[in-house]
Amino acid sequence: MSLTTPALLFPAISLLLLAYTNRFLVITQLIRSLYKQNDDNPNLDIRKQILHLRVRIIAIRRMQVAGISAFILCVVSMFAIFIQQLYFANILFAASLLLLLLSLVISLYEVQISGQALQLQLKNLAQRSDD
Repeated sequence: MSLTTPALLFPAISLLLLAYTNRFLVITQLIRSLYKQNDDNPNLDIRKQILHLRVRIIAIRRMQVAGISAFILCVVSMFAIFIQQLYFANILFAASLLLLLLSLVISLYEVQISGQALQLQLKNLAQRSDD
């Protein structure tokens, strides 16, 4: 394995972390907005949405932690290659890939729960329009 092998992950991990951060920021803005709405006009549906968004925030933070850890191990793997410790470099790079995979699996989970929340909201909208 050469230095370029782990370096290939740098752009992918960086873009992934950027996407995770954007998701985090959008959800935090939505939570703040819903929180203000609930303060002005208390509503059980809004509180449920906020609690559901809290689960998504936790998932996104875990995605970020796994992604950042993958990035760190990737850098340490490159350093191990640089100092000619190929055995450790391979182990570190494999661990980096596993953490990246974990991050993607958590991302898949977060996408699933966000889709479920959207379906519930659309169902509520359909029920209100029938009334």
